[in-house]
Amino acid sequence: MTPSREFLTRGSFELGNNRNMMLALVLSALVILGWSFVSTRLFPPALPQTQKVEDGKVKPIANPASDSGTIAPTPAALRNLSQVLTESPRVAIRTPSLEGSINLKGARLDDLVMVRQSESINTGAKPVRLLSPAGARGSYFSQFGWAGQGVAVPDANTVWTPSASTLTPGKPVTLSWTNPTGQRFEQIIAIDDGYLFTIRQRVANLSADAIALRSYGLVSRADKSADVTSWTSHVGPISYLDGIADYGVDWETLDEDKAGITRDSRGGWLGFTDKYWLTALVPASGAPVEASLRKSASGAYQADYAGQPFTVAPGQAVSNEVRLFAGAKEKKWLDMYETAGITKLSKSIDWGWFEWFMRPIFDLLNWLFKITGNFGVAIICLTFIVRLLMFPIADRGFRSMAAMRRIQPKMKLLQERHKDDKPRQQQEILKLYKDEKANPAAGCLPILLQIPVFYALYKVLMVSVEMRHQPFALWIKDLSAPDPLTPVNLFGFLDFTPPSLLALGVLPILLGVTMWMQFKLNPQQGDPVQQQIFSIMPWVLMFVMAPFAAGLQLYWVVSNILTIAQQKWLYHRYDAEMNPPTAEAVVVKK
Repeated sequence: MTPSREFLTRGSFELGNNRNMMLALVLSALVILGWSFVSTRLFPPALPQTQKVEDGKVKPIANPASDSGTIAPTPAALRNLSQVLTESPRVAIRTPSLEGSINLKGARLDDLVMVRQSESINTGAKPVRLLSPAGARGSYFSQFGWAGQGVAVPDANTVWTPSASTLTPGKPVTLSWTNPTGQRFEQIIAIDDGYLFTIRQRVANLSADAIALRSYGLVSRADKSADVTSWTSHVGPISYLDGIADYGVDWETLDEDKAGITRDSRGGWLGFTDKYWLTALVPASGAPVEASLRKSASGAYQADYAGQPFTVAPGQAVSNEVRLFAGAKEKKWLDMYETAGITKLSKSIDWGWFEWFMRPIFDLLNWLFKITGNFGVAIICLTFIVRLLMFPIADRGFRSMAAMRRIQPKMKLLQERHKDDKPRQQQEILKLYKDEKANPAAGCLPILLQIPVFYALYKVLMVSVEMRHQPFALWIKDLSAPDPLTPVNLFGFLDFTPPSLLALGVLPILLGVTMWMQFKLNPQQGDPVQQQIFSIMPWVLMFVMAPFAAGLQLYWVVSNILTIAQQKWLYHRYDAEMNPPTAEAVVVKK
């Protein structure tokens, strides 16, 4: 018996559908696996996980991966930090933001912790250490001084005399040293309530001969940052010199180029940045300097500058003022220091190309945070504001979708009538769109417009220290880390930690479910391949978004819920328009 044409056509159609479904599944698997491979370089997902779930209860991780940027193996030659800190006399530093000490041997700023930034979300966690002395693990320090010929200048072994035992805001400390030939060197160090040191370098020539000097400043860092650099977030050497913010020089650049990078500039700043922390030298404003980023002979990474030579006549004194930023890249302080004359210090935050858009998003989110007192609530409020601003566009999009739903029966009849002639089918469907003034892509516009907002929020969560370790509610104790609660290990009742690819938290699962519900409310795509892609997309995004910060997942889940509610309401509003006639009542002209 010869198979009927209808049977062959139906069989071919089902075979094509199965092939399309398999293709969509394979592509989805490739997206999930490929994303996990490249995302750490393109889009670093979040902070290391700071919490875990055991026996159904959320607990802080005892020793989370540090994001302080100073983690490195400890060579045998290095000594314990507390031991090194007792090997030389020191001046204590006490401010609301910083604590530590100045090493009087070499006049080095080499002991600094940020008291308002903790290493983890654990109760009683240690503050994040930024600077450490030479000889200890993670050596990282700054030093200012002079270079000259024919005159004895202070060096790394010089022991300075302090005017006070403690440096606090409003009470500067003067470090002084006089060489055997009568030149007196002074460094008057002041600090504010934030992260800015101001150093006035003064040389008094009490001898009978003129002397020639150059002032300098340096930051030396033994180790690379533990933070990951990517095209969305720069970590490593950084500078703003000659009116240009340079994110192109990284650790590998200095490893490969033994001569380093040297530029002439008037003012500006240079140093090293981690994701959240910055140490930046700020030469005297407007003064010409030769600035360098290099890898020193000892293997440490170094940022330094040298000023122009100057002469100090007998009986005269010469001084200049330089500054050092050492601390967290909190936007309020960066903006304040820019106002005080440090040009574009806020560029130390790698806002990216859309800085003009991200700064307002950050300011709005930070304002909402100050009002609500909860960063998760602030994200939810931001989501409502975004949806409200986009309502007119969404309204037009839903009107177009209403037209699409109304013409669904006509489309099905055209697809059935021309199922053996695909080109003709497409022509007729396009004609139907034109006649009915329907746009199948209009429903995507609200989603597309949310992409810049979502990316801006991603950047804000990734680069803003203000959002670090912020709790929300219930099991979400850190919105900058992934959701730790997952059914894969029965919400912590099974004693194992799933691999990151399978660690689907509750928020990513809600994201996938709400997106699936949202797509179900949209008009069905005419192309079977598009139908299958849209049916699988929510579950692909569920895996893709799992490693991202819980704050981003929260934003997307709330946005999806609002979109669903908005669709339901608008569909009800346009009920008469959106109830299509029955297929039997539709007449399609041949």
